[in-house]
Amino acid sequence: MVRIRFESSALTDAKTATRLDELRAWMASHDLDAALVTRPVSIAYLTGVRVDPHERLMALAVERGRATLILPAIERENAERAKTDADIASWRDGEDPYLLVHDVLEGSVRLGVEKEHMTLAVADVLRERLHTREMFDMAPEIRRLRRTKSPVELEKLAHAAAITDAATEEILSRLHGGQTELEVALAIGASIAAAGGTPAFETIVLSGANSALPHGRPSGQRLREGDLVLLDFGAAYDGYCADTTRVAVVGGPTARQREIHGLVLAAHDAAIEVVRAGATTGDVDSAARKVIEAAGLGDRFFHRTGHGLGLEAHEDPSLDPGSKTVLEVGMVFTVEPGIYIPGWGGVRIEDDVVVEAGGCRLLTKADRSLRAVPLS
Repeated sequence: MVRIRFESSALTDAKTATRLDELRAWMASHDLDAALVTRPVSIAYLTGVRVDPHERLMALAVERGRATLILPAIERENAERAKTDADIASWRDGEDPYLLVHDVLEGSVRLGVEKEHMTLAVADVLRERLHTREMFDMAPEIRRLRRTKSPVELEKLAHAAAITDAATEEILSRLHGGQTELEVALAIGASIAAAGGTPAFETIVLSGANSALPHGRPSGQRLREGDLVLLDFGAAYDGYCADTTRVAVVGGPTARQREIHGLVLAAHDAAIEVVRAGATTGDVDSAARKVIEAAGLGDRFFHRTGHGLGLEAHEDPSLDPGSKTVLEVGMVFTVEPGIYIPGWGGVRIEDDVVVEAGGCRLLTKADRSLRAVPLS
């Protein structure tokens, strides 16, 4: 595979400083002394520093006039290379990282935290060491900020989608009976890497009756004549994730396989037709669900129609039945209806879209047909 080239005049998103200012504005409106951000993905969004601290403490202390990134010493050089606007304070294994937290945030009585990420043990430490009396959940605000993407974020998402499309076409052109699900999954990872990306999440390859498991894991099962083969994967580029699903069949498809695939494709297209600024996430879900319910298979479509994409493969917004989130220009999410019949197989067709004023733009564009692949 030829490596896909991507040229951007601003690979470092200038919006990172603005993001901290937006968070500070929220803090001021809630009369907070400071905030302690602990989710690595939130820190990446606010500072541009993407590292995985594993079990070690990493936190971003945000005050009215400065931001300090507290992280393990083994990640300090990675943080410095990111050229973040935050000050950097690091600690070595064997040292107490909460001494740094204390030095930066001592006396912060009203503190913003991400409650969904913070453990009770950490909360107790903050109360004891900082004398914090009140903790306010700022996780919903950070998720709100992340929902709409900047132009540079959209460029990266589009490039991730282009890598994903290229891998889709390459893998489908090489797919054949006799391969194992695991062999195909490994080939997908290699194809993504050759094009300049990394896997955005664990690749799903499921064949035959296994394809009726929406989140099944690839196994040593071999692709056999007549099997549906469901491929769900995505590339990440500079941290931003794509996600797509396509379905093939080994040998010639049966009439029933064509029927189910056509029904899912119709639901997929109906959902995309209603995506535009001002519609709701529930509107999109309903458009897909109505098509499948009208065919008497509503009970076989038992998940939401899509989820947001960005620095995570699953983030806001969530396209659940009846959900009321109003779509805004710059939101990016998947559209992925599916039908799953135990013992027979499953079909899901998934694409990534960005919301625009009068509709949406498809980021993933690979062939959506039910591709017949050779027996060997």
